[in-house]
Amino acid sequence: MTEITGGELLLKCLKEEGVSVMFGILDGSFNPFLAKLHKYDIRFVNARHETAAANMAEAWARIRGEPAVVIGGIGPGAANMVSGIVTAYAEGSPVIALSGQRRRNIIYPNRGGAFQNVDLLGLYGPVTKWSAGVREWRRLPELIRRAYREATSGRPGPVYLEIPEDVMRSSGDPETVNVWSPSQYRACKPGPGDPALIAQAADLLARAERPFLHAGAGVSWAAAWDEFVALADHLAAGISTSLGARGVVPEDHARYFHPLDPAMQAARAEADVVLVVGGRVGELDNWGRAPSWGDPAHQRVIHIDADPASIGLNRPVDVGLLADARAALESLLAAVQERVAPREEHAGFERYRELSQARQAQLEQALQESGGQVNPGRAVREVRDFFPRNAIAVQDGGNTSLWCASFNPILAPRSYLYTAKFGHLGTGLPYAIGAKLAAPDRPVYLISGDGAIGFNIQELETAHRYNVSITVVVLCDQGWGMERPSQVFAQVVAQAGGMVETELSPDTRYDLVAEAFGCHGEMVEELDQLRPALERAAASGQPALIQVMVNPEVNFAPPGLLEFSSMVYKAED
Repeated sequence: MTEITGGELLLKCLKEEGVSVMFGILDGSFNPFLAKLHKYDIRFVNARHETAAANMAEAWARIRGEPAVVIGGIGPGAANMVSGIVTAYAEGSPVIALSGQRRRNIIYPNRGGAFQNVDLLGLYGPVTKWSAGVREWRRLPELIRRAYREATSGRPGPVYLEIPEDVMRSSGDPETVNVWSPSQYRACKPGPGDPALIAQAADLLARAERPFLHAGAGVSWAAAWDEFVALADHLAAGISTSLGARGVVPEDHARYFHPLDPAMQAARAEADVVLVVGGRVGELDNWGRAPSWGDPAHQRVIHIDADPASIGLNRPVDVGLLADARAALESLLAAVQERVAPREEHAGFERYRELSQARQAQLEQALQESGGQVNPGRAVREVRDFFPRNAIAVQDGGNTSLWCASFNPILAPRSYLYTAKFGHLGTGLPYAIGAKLAAPDRPVYLISGDGAIGFNIQELETAHRYNVSITVVVLCDQGWGMERPSQVFAQVVAQAGGMVETELSPDTRYDLVAEAFGCHGEMVEELDQLRPALERAAASGQPALIQVMVNPEVNFAPPGLLEFSSMVYKAED
């Protein structure tokens, strides 16, 4: 009889789930599975910080549309990983988080004084869909199955398992445990939903005079973007997405309205029927209320979601469909096509486009300001123009993200990575690395602020070590850009006699830091230097960082700042 360790049993389970890459940082308790990685053809990507490793795993999941695995070490390693997992929890990303733990005989219950011992289940419980500890070698396959089931059912999200070091080292007969494939235990997608409700929804949409479709991130997880756009095109409906769902509709689509466009508020508020697919209609969607939504007494709402807890969560619905977004949209499109021929745009679009054109004129005006230094919006536009439509765009930072929102359109599905629901600075660089590993044939670029890049800049070494050829563009205003206007608006500056701790060193050379890590680095101080720098970065075949010195005064007030502030900084809700 040949026995295997708990570590190898873990790999056996993960391989059955289709895992080819796992992210993390090495820990001595992992040795039983590290020794067997080659046998199961699983690659271990060793980051420089556990938070970044979790961010990489989340990016992998979002780009590929499948669960990803991250593992943290005992005690401090697992504690470091928490902020990466809470981000995945907020964004609704299926990450399988594993960690080591001290021996069972000294921590359950905690006898006191144990080295590197902390209540990890207590830490992870509030920021995961499900968490548990492995207490018996033979239960490892069962708990891995439970982890994947919980991570992928309903609204996706992270789960957590701690594996004590003695469980990892212990061994047993593999014939005494059952390792099943996903098809043997995991429920299939919920299907298109109740046919009677599909018919009700089709009737509403077919009779609608001003239909409107709104996509949440569930459209991306279900790979339902083609069906979503096809239904909108048949109805000649207006379209919007949540900030986290950008890209499921190409943002140059004729009837797409950007989240920061006042025309979106008018078009959606005036719709008589709104179809919401795969979203909770949360705070950044104004909780489904005016002015960007119509009165529930007059506006009918159809809501499709795989998560029953999300349907009607923040706004009452007229038809609630518990279903897989893609299957439901396929059925709904067919039913609508039976009821009504392809529609023409309603008359309101003329006014909506006038509103959009007015916003576009304001954006163009914002690009004219420079003060002799690089305008951040023009830098963002230059970067966007350099990369193809299907490039994966990653953004990170405060005001930098607002410049990206206006001048970096997302033109393909699963092409956009940002922590839209949690706003966690520092995710950008590890997101970009994870995205490139997930899609090696697609260009990946990150536009980051200089404050944000400092959180995880050490991961440039990871990018170099694994030859991950991403392009990082750092818009450097030598400070905490979003906090400057925040302090002005809150009258902190007047009371304190100036800005309070918003400045960063003007001498920091992020490009030289990149070079020190073995990457390609360049400094850009004038706009006409940027495109040649992008060309050289791409030609280098290396991870590259371009530091762009932008005008701090222009960066002070990016387009959309007041609109964004009005969404999140309210006295009451």
